Amino acid sequence: MAAREGSGESARRPHIFSAEGQAALTQLLQQRALLAFDFDGTLAPIVTQPAQARLSQAVAARLAALATRLPVAVISGRSLADLRQRLGFTPTYLVGNHGAEHADDAEATRAWHAALDPLRAHLQGQQQRLLAAGVGIEDKGLSLALHHRLAASEGAALAAIDAALEGRPPGIDVFAGKRVVNLVASGCPDKADAMLQLVARAEAETALFAGDDVNDEPVFARAPAHWLTLRVGRDAASRARFYLDSPTEMAMLLERMRQRLEQGAA
Repeated sequence: MAAREGSGESARRPHIFSAEGQAALTQLLQQRALLAFDFDGTLAPIVTQPAQARLSQAVAARLAALATRLPVAVISGRSLADLRQRLGFTPTYLVGNHGAEHADDAEATRAWHAALDPLRAHLQGQQQRLLAAGVGIEDKGLSLALHHRLAASEGAALAAIDAALEGRPPGIDVFAGKRVVNLVASGCPDKADAMLQLVARAEAETALFAGDDVNDEPVFARAPAHWLTLRVGRDAASRARFYLDSPTEMAMLLERMRQRLEQGAA
């Protein structure tokens, strides 16, 4: 289910530090732009234990500096309660659960949470099968995640997940991620919906969005041509305009953005 990794498309998709990428970045920062980022695999490296993920001090400091000049958003698959403790700075906007959880929309949050109750009951009966295959169940309120990063056999874990999801209640969407299978209620907002809403709310003229996984691709696919979209990792199937090789380059990118904004204001 996950997108294939390859080098052919990355040869045609420029690195953000290329001349083309830097020109696009300069153009972006000459306008009122919303700067939006996924968390895991984008701002912070993927770690074996998700509970250990944190922003580095360098990344947090640069994001905090950028947020004094432009609206900054973090849009993550994590829940808001989980995400807040990992940032080390306060973004302008924070969105969790793959685009569905906004701090200021309690009514919608309750509705999407209740829509997953039949699935919760279904998975309760599948818990032993999943645990035996090394699959952990994480309930994030507006989504559920079946993690298989620590499974001894990825094939056996995916087979157990497929078996556990047979006969699941209707109205559930399933999408893969990096060693995880995500479950949300059908019709639940995704990251692209969240981005479009935030751009309007911030009255932004354009936007940057950086992500690294399958659930970031809807943003890349629906982004207007003037947005700057950035995939972390060389994914051949990605619709992003530019790429970074890994999250370790993110601090450098943020610093270049900070410097250009300061130079423009001088």
